[in-house]
Amino acid sequence: MSHLLPRNKKLLSFVTRHYPILKTLIQNPSPTLLTSHHYATQSSKFPEYEMPTVTWGVIQGKKEKLVNRVKICDHLKTLGVITDELETIELPSTIEVISERLEFLQKLGLTIDDVNEYPLMLGCSVRKNLIPVLAYLEKIGISRSKLGEFVKNYPQVLHASVVVELAPVVKFLRGLDVEKQDLGYVLMKYPELLGFKLEGTMSTSVAYLVSIGVSPRDIGPMVTQYPYLLGMRVGTMIKPLVDYLISIGLPKKIVARMLEKRAYVIGYSLEETVKPNVECLISFGVRREMLPLVIAQYPQILGLPVKAKMSTQQYFFSLKLKVDPEGFARVVEKMPQVVSLKQNVIMKPVEFLLGRAFRVEDVARMVVRCPQILCSRVELMKNAYYFYKTEMGRPMKELVEYPEYFTYGLESRIKPRYQKLQGKGIRSSLNWFLNCSDQRFEERLEGNFIDADSEGPVFDMGGKLDMPGGGGGEVVSDEDDDDESDDDEVLYRRTLTL
Repeated sequence: MSHLLPRNKKLLSFVTRHYPILKTLIQNPSPTLLTSHHYATQSSKFPEYEMPTVTWGVIQGKKEKLVNRVKICDHLKTLGVITDELETIELPSTIEVISERLEFLQKLGLTIDDVNEYPLMLGCSVRKNLIPVLAYLEKIGISRSKLGEFVKNYPQVLHASVVVELAPVVKFLRGLDVEKQDLGYVLMKYPELLGFKLEGTMSTSVAYLVSIGVSPRDIGPMVTQYPYLLGMRVGTMIKPLVDYLISIGLPKKIVARMLEKRAYVIGYSLEETVKPNVECLISFGVRREMLPLVIAQYPQILGLPVKAKMSTQQYFFSLKLKVDPEGFARVVEKMPQVVSLKQNVIMKPVEFLLGRAFRVEDVARMVVRCPQILCSRVELMKNAYYFYKTEMGRPMKELVEYPEYFTYGLESRIKPRYQKLQGKGIRSSLNWFLNCSDQRFEERLEGNFIDADSEGPVFDMGGKLDMPGGGGGEVVSDEDDDDESDDDEVLYRRTLTL
């Protein structure tokens, strides 16, 4: 034991030399010496940010603490900071420390006005809060130049713990198949995600979407496109919208496929936007049984100012194209995107047809039968028309009866098929040799008969997708309803590819 005495004496000498207060305690262990005065005099040796903020109440006396708070608040007021909300939080003991925090925030790009929007950010330590949080945000993909904007949009993030709060949310997003390079984009778009609880709204919204048929592997792309869906309550927002779409005739699987491709539809207000728009379409003459096809082709129509757009376009079609309101309703049924087409775009193909000696009445018939010609490029229409007149030599009446001719590629379909017909010596309608697949066309060429023209697919509510005249009313899909290629899938492929 004797060999330990010199070492203990050296340790005691070192402690008492560097920490005088311990020497006093050793000499006089009376508890009355443990006053806040000793701590207050020694605290100036330690930077504020290196000490837990909860100890300041012990280190400083109440009177000294109150005086320092008044000084800090007066200093902040001279800089334009509104200090009313700071009364509820603990502030540092010196003006230098609060000035350091404010200067750090300003270097991020925040102004005094931004600080006044959320003054509680001044309660965050530079080294304990600001630097760790901002470093983590930069690590997950938010560029340094946008950190100020991020903090401005969601200043509460500065209070968060990286390990306990931020990292689990990021891990959850990665688990949903949100790509690593998209994390920054998603969080910049919806920074409040970092404040959500994993077991709350985020999990329930994802579970519900999967339950209605959304593919789990598509959740990630949906979140990337529209991250707000993770903050929407199932019972009050998502489910009522889905139930309504199903009630007007859209199959559940089609709704699921639609949401996969157009996730922002979930954000449309059911009572304020969706229902009024559906009723508006009906009031303009769109038939109820055609609503599912209209919505499946153009889901955005549920969120547009439909009444204003429909009124404007209906008047324009009547004035310029001589299409009556009933005809306009048929146009919307076949191509609902027409409500958003600019009028100068519409007039280009119309003026081309009028310039080729088509009568206004004939152009109106062509538009009602095939509104897709309004989206055709005039250059391609010119080439197709020139080939029709010079090579095919057919009357103009056939183009009026089958304006879909202008929607096919000249080099890819019209010319090669027409040349094969010529080689076989077959003369048929435009519809017969253009409105079919390559396989069906070859079968027709090899057959000893010419089957009837087909009007194209028609969606029958509650049934399969039938092809009238395309082989005796055969159905496109003869598989069982449980098969992936059932009528819902066929409808989806036909409509959303438009």
